[in-house]
Amino acid sequence: MKVNAINLRPGNAIEVDGKLLVVVKNEINQPGKGAAVAQVEARDARTGVKSNFRFRTQEQVERAELFETDYQYLYEMDGVYHFMNQETFDQLEVAADVIGDPKDFLQENMIVQISTHEGAPLSVSLPQKVTMEVVEADPVVKGQTQSSSYKPAKLENGRSTLVPPHIESGTRIVVMTEDGSYVERAKD
Repeated sequence: MKVNAINLRPGNAIEVDGKLLVVVKNEINQPGKGAAVAQVEARDARTGVKSNFRFRTQEQVERAELFETDYQYLYEMDGVYHFMNQETFDQLEVAADVIGDPKDFLQENMIVQISTHEGAPLSVSLPQKVTMEVVEADPVVKGQTQSSSYKPAKLENGRSTLVPPHIESGTRIVVMTEDGSYVERAKD
């Protein structure tokens, strides 16, 4: 299936020169003179090598057919993450670099969506938000305004984030898996 280069999004798979590539980043550049171009950074699905491509925004690119399936996260061993298909109970091993930074937010028994092409995992999509416990939070500074100030805190997975002053150690909060930012206090 052909799509315009301007419509490519991170996680899309494309075929260029016989290679299967997964889009990591797509930026649209509009120079002062001339036509706009799509600057695409993509990772080779088989070798992991990153490459940059430049397409005219209306140029047609061959999009590869991917299969997206729900998997349950089981465990991690030596940098390899193990998942189980929810329907067939087959297990799938995924390298850490395929998952990327959100791997810190994987929790036991979490349901994720894995995109595969010819049986090889290309990308892993976690839920948009997860609940984590704050293990360390700075004390509130006296005179700090309640509405606009945030303080640093450390989550149970080791990642740091900024939280409102009323959040203390032991509090469970909801964070975005994309960047680890604070959303709200957990309601559980």
